Amino acid sequence: MDAIINLVRDGFNKRIEHPEFKGGDTITVEYLITEGAKTRPQKFQGVVLQRSGTGATETFTVRKMSGNVGVERIFSFSNPSITSIEVNKRGVVRRARIFYIRELTGKKARIKEKRMK
Repeated sequence: MDAIINLVRDGFNKRIEHPEFKGGDTITVEYLITEGAKTRPQKFQGVVLQRSGTGATETFTVRKMSGNVGVERIFSFSNPSITSIEVNKRGVVRRARIFYIRELTGKKARIKEKRMK
């Protein structure tokens, strides 16, 4: 029964290919904003806190600091308004979900960058 449900769900939601990333990586998500009859692209750059779900219902949470206020946004991989995802930095973290970064400020909130060989 689960196989039939997954087949139907994946058949209706076309998954768009995006680059591979995980929690701790800094990414830029470009998506379309609709205001009335007009649409415009907007970029949201921040640290990936988590990825959750599988298949067509997979989502990821991105957090950025806007001034002194933390802003989080949840994106769906199957959202057609996402035009591109760019990985800016690969982060080194020991967990898949880095919710502890919400309480950290200043230098403590920095994530070590992965060195490329």
